[in-house]
Order: sequence, then structure tokens, then C-alpha cells
Amino acid sequence: MEILTRAIANEYRDRALLLPSNGLQDIGERRKLREELQASCNTMGVSYLPEKECLQQADVILTIGGDGTILHEANLSLRYAKPILGINLGRCGFLATCEIGEMETKLAAVARGEFQLDNRMLLYARVLGQDGWEGHALNDVVVTKGRLQQAIDFSIYCDDILVEHYRGDGVIVATPTGSTAYSLAAGGPILDSQTKGVVVTPICPHSLASPAMVFAQERKLNVCVGQVADDEVFISCDGGVGYPLKAGATAEIRLSDQNVKLITFGRADQFQAIDQKLRKRQ
Repeated sequence: MEILTRAIANEYRDRALLLPSNGLQDIGERRKLREELQASCNTMGVSYLPEKECLQQADVILTIGGDGTILHEANLSLRYAKPILGINLGRCGFLATCEIGEMETKLAAVARGEFQLDNRMLLYARVLGQDGWEGHALNDVVVTKGRLQQAIDFSIYCDDILVEHYRGDGVIVATPTGSTAYSLAAGGPILDSQTKGVVVTPICPHSLASPAMVFAQERKLNVCVGQVADDEVFISCDGGVGYPLKAGATAEIRLSDQNVKLITFGRADQFQAIDQKLRKRQ
């Protein structure tokens, strides 16, 4: 009997995608395909469905990878209102609460309902004006330059009041979830995931005194870009494709009315991840 490897799973998935989608998943060729896979890999109870139907029927979204995989699937979690359980295959995996060696134990716990849901806030960002770009971020919204040799000027407004002016490589506006990611690498503080706040961290500021700042989550933040060459400054959400900002452009960033639910197995999961992964303790 074969072990169900990624290659075998992908082969059967591709074959299933070639079958007609008639809403009947357990008859005809689909049933034959399922029974063939069950016989070869002992995968009793496993069904292969189109993505939309699978997400509609599922109780939980499992991601296998690193934090980037969870960020990528966060939109699916929002669209179908399903919690995410991250199984870590990455280097850090701050958001993933299950390691490969814990899969059997923790998946059984999920099946028994022995878990907690951790509601993580999202940021909503939009570029003011005619362009109308917008996005949601679980980790961070980043405004950064496109050319290595050129610093950019930008101003930070909180509820329409100027609070800081930076010159540097850019600025990160991070959620508590994202405070252990890019913001931390740029010198920002770590926020408790349950903190109701947002951290603004400059990237390589051209100043001896340009600290990160923490704002209440209810605040509306505006990042205003100074004079730069066109298409030399970009805004992105969670490391996605950058959208070019023109000189004088303003990005508005505020709390989203949506959130992402992550499956956890204890209220101290974030601090255990920091201790074991960030500090490289075992």
C-alpha cells in the first residue's frame, strides 16, 4: 500500500478536476476515483471536491506551510467564514499553532472540539482619490520605495492631525499579529495578539530619533507621500503585489470591520511561539 504523498494527492486532484461538475460527488466516475484512491492509500472518508464546494462544506481550513501560506488563505477564511488551523512547515510559523510532529494529537483535538478561536484584527487600507485601490491586511500595510538609492518623505496623520514626519525607506503599519513580522525586523515592538492597537514603524529612517508608535485600533491613520518620481513608491498588504503611489498620494489605514479566526490550543500560544521560535529555544 502506498503512502499518500503530495504527488499522489495532486495527481488525483488533477484527475478529479477533469470530471464534469454536476453537483453529485459520490456517483459514477467520481466514486470510482475516490474508491481507487482509498484502495491504494487507505484514505477512507476522504473526498476530493472543487475548491468552492470544499470550502462551503468544510468546518476548518487547514494550511500546510509557513505564515505566508496562512496570510495567502486569509481571504478564503473571510469569504467563507471558516477558521484556520496552520500546520507549520516554514522556518518560524508564528501564526501556525500545529507542528508536523503534533498533527495527530492536535487534529484529533480539533475533531473533538477541544480548541479555542483567536479572533485576529485586520487592517483596511485604501488610496484616496480617483484610483480607488484598497486591500485588507492580517499582518501589515507597507508603504515603501522602489529605488534603492532614493529615500522618500512621508507624513503620518492620526485622525487628521500630523503626528510625525519621516524620511527613509518607507513605513510599516502593523496589527498585533504583524508585530512579530516585518515591523519587528525594522525595530518595532512586539504587541500581545489581544492588544487593541496598531504599531507604526519607520523603515531605515534617516534620523537618530524616529521611534515606532502605537495607536489605538479605533484611530484612522493617513500616510502621505512627499515629492517622489512617479511609480517609485508602492503600497502593499501582507507582502502582496505593490500598488504604485504618486507624489502627494495619501493612503488611509484603519481597522477593518472583519476579522480572521485562528485555531489555537491555549491562550499563551503567541508567547510560546516567541520563546521557542524567535529566541530559538526548544
